[in-house]
This record gives sequence, C-alpha cells and structure tokens, in this order.
Amino acid sequence: MRSEGESSVAQERPFGWGIMGTGTIAGLFAADLGLLPQARLAAVHSRLLAKAQGFAARFGGGAAYGDEAAFLADPAIEAVYIATPNQFHAAQALRAIAAGKPVLVEKPAALRSGDVEAIAQAARERGVFAMEALWSRFLPAVRAIREQIATGRIGEVKRIRADLSYAHPQEPGSRFFDPALGGGAAFDLGVYPLSLTLHLLGEPLAVGGCWVAAATGVDLRSEFRLAYPDAVAELSCGFDRNGTNRFLVTGTRGALTLEAPFLKAQRLSFDADAGRAMAAYGRGRGFAPRLLDRLPRPGRSSEVFAFPGNGLQFQAQAVMAAVRAGETSCATMPLAGSAAVLRIIESMLAQPSADGVDQKRDRSR
Repeated sequence: MRSEGESSVAQERPFGWGIMGTGTIAGLFAADLGLLPQARLAAVHSRLLAKAQGFAARFGGGAAYGDEAAFLADPAIEAVYIATPNQFHAAQALRAIAAGKPVLVEKPAALRSGDVEAIAQAARERGVFAMEALWSRFLPAVRAIREQIATGRIGEVKRIRADLSYAHPQEPGSRFFDPALGGGAAFDLGVYPLSLTLHLLGEPLAVGGCWVAAATGVDLRSEFRLAYPDAVAELSCGFDRNGTNRFLVTGTRGALTLEAPFLKAQRLSFDADAGRAMAAYGRGRGFAPRLLDRLPRPGRSSEVFAFPGNGLQFQAQAVMAAVRAGETSCATMPLAGSAAVLRIIESMLAQPSADGVDQKRDRSR
C-alpha cells in the first residue's frame, strides 16, 4: 500500500507504459498515448531488438528490449499493454502478472475462456490490475448509449442487432485465417458486438446461431442469437463481405444506433420510430444511404462524440486511473465479461459449421 506522499508523487509523474509487440495495433496505442500528457512510452519489447528500437524511436523514445524478462523487470513500466498475436496473449499476461506488472491485454485476452479465468485469478492472487483491451466500451458514444438506455430514453429494450464485417481474401499465411494464430471472424470481430451486448444487457439465458468455415477451418462468418428474458440480440461478423457495421438497440419507445463503424463510434442516433430505425440499419454503406439516414426528420436526432486519434486513449486513461488507485480490475471491462464472451464463441464453434465442415481446431497453442 502506497503512503499518501508516495501516491501524490506518482500522480504527478507521467505514467510509464510498456508495450509488448510492434505491430499495427501497438502503433495505434502508442500514438494515442501521445494524446495523453500524463502518459509516456517507457519501454517496448519485441522478439527482434531492432524492431523494438525502431518502434521506440518512432514514438518518442523509451527503452527497447529483445529479452522479455529484462523488459518485465524494468521499474519504469507501470503497466504493460500486450499487443502481440492472439495466441501469445494469455501466456504473456500471466508472466507479466507474475512479475508484478499490471496488464492490459489486447482482445481477445485469450483463445479460451479458461485462460481468461486463469489471468483473473493470477491478478487477484498477485494483487495487480488486469483487463482486456476491448476499447470500444470506453468510447464517449458507448458511454452515452448505456446511460440513455439506463434512463429509459427508448423504454424497455427488446432487440439488439449488430453486424461487424470486413472483407478479407483467403490468402495463404493471412493471420485472419490461420488457426495457429487465433484466426477467425469471431475472435477478430465478433468479440466487439458480443462484448457491447453483454455490457448493455448482461449475460444471456441461451445462445444459438451458426457459423461458416473458411478453407482453413476457422470461421469465415459467425451469426449469434442471444436470448434474454424480454429481449433478443442478433449479432453477426465476418470476413466474407463489408457489412453495415452498425449497432442498433430498439425498445418500446424508440431506438438508438451506434453508427458505422460502431467499434469506434463517434455518432449516436435516436429515432422515436423503432421501425424506421430498423429500416435504416439494413441499408448499405454507400453515400446515398448514409445521406438519407442523416436527413432531418421529426422524432430523429443525432449526437456527435468526436475524438482525436484512434480512440484507444480512453481505455488507457481508465487503466492508468485504476492502477494508481491500487485497483485490480475495472468495472467497465471486468475479466468475467471477457470470459463470458469467449464462452459464447466456444459454444458456437463447437457446433458443426453451417456448410458441413466440422474441423476441430486446437486453441491451446
């Protein structure tokens, strides 16, 4: 436990982040740290030291490591952001926790729900913070939709519809389709609508749906149906097309829509006519449909929640505040919720695919 004086000094100095990985998402996170005066890049780790050195130089300095143990021993690191390929997340998170470092683990936090539960248990036992980096939950527009639902703006929630789909060719070596790299639409995209649905409605009573296999056996597309006592959520994700990428919540007195792309939403629309909102949800992504949906009409309005950068700074702020407060979890993004999302995915992918492919995939690597 820090003394009052130590806590005051900690609040005054920039928060030192260590980043494991030097890929695209690591770069986006480091760039967004630059938007936070109270944060700094303290260290970077890569299996290739030259990559770590180049990344550190690109984002304002910090120590560069090719050795993981030396990286985790760096006292300047107050929290570790794990941004490596999916299959490494769980093991690296456990090693960071064992070293006493708080962790923010890029989604999915693991490839099995049991591994997320192991991360949560290790964090509790070691007394350090741990969270999955499902950054969308921290966006201003997502906070707004949750607050408006809670205050009854659309009445009783009856249905959630969401689609998150981006076309990717099935090319050899693509991480999106490689089972060994934790590929598949559900792990890459499905976690977003699933996590936001659980954020709004909690865990479902029952789960149904189907999935279609890619040539490698991972899911090319997945459809989820979550049943609640008085509501249903119909969620889809895929690499087979470019979707509408909206998140629609309809209720007894209207509807709220996180506009495309909802995973980094900057616009929240309200429509007093839920049927009209449903029709708008199904329209395409082109300029004409978007223009039509933005024309002013009675009973319809939009709020803009613009932000600089990529939107990862909000989760970073939440982690920094929690760590310096001595907390081990975040109420907005608890690991229990991360495990619940993976259990839903596991239940779906345990079924034979809708196209008749029944390939068992080893997620333990």
